[in-house]
Amino acid sequence: MLEKFFSNTIYVQISVDLLKAVAIDYDTVFCEKPLIAITEDKKGIKKVAAIGNVAATISNAVCINPFKHPRTILADFSAAQRLLQQVIFELHTHKFLKPSPAIIIHPIEKLEGGLLELERRAFEELALGAGARDVVVYQGEALDVTKINFSELKKQYKSHIDAFPKN
Repeated sequence: MLEKFFSNTIYVQISVDLLKAVAIDYDTVFCEKPLIAITEDKKGIKKVAAIGNVAATISNAVCINPFKHPRTILADFSAAQRLLQQVIFELHTHKFLKPSPAIIIHPIEKLEGGLLELERRAFEELALGAGARDVVVYQGEALDVTKINFSELKKQYKSHIDAFPKN
């Protein structure tokens, strides 16, 4: 039971128009536009004002869709990382503990020919930087969240980088 407070699995589907994240162990869902509104205080420090659908309504902020680009699904790494970080925090039911979930990243658009190793690595780094303890970049049909087994997915979608010996 205590393990559930510290570890969970989040399944994240990414598209240009929608970011859907499901905290499998908590049965909570974030399903909104992939937007992040950034404001700057008088000292020039940038802060997240809002995410999702609310971000588009903030008048004194820069609103960014980090997944909108004509060629690729990941357009702004830093904004995407902050957005994912905020989504993870919103999905985490115990606000006094810092979440460290296992994350399954599932880009669902702009996959002609599959993801390049560079894109896979970018998504891995994105999730790790947002606070994930482990990451799987998944390609394929949408997963049934009631049947997700992170360990099995990790074996199936092991990174090519992991095949090289560490010095």
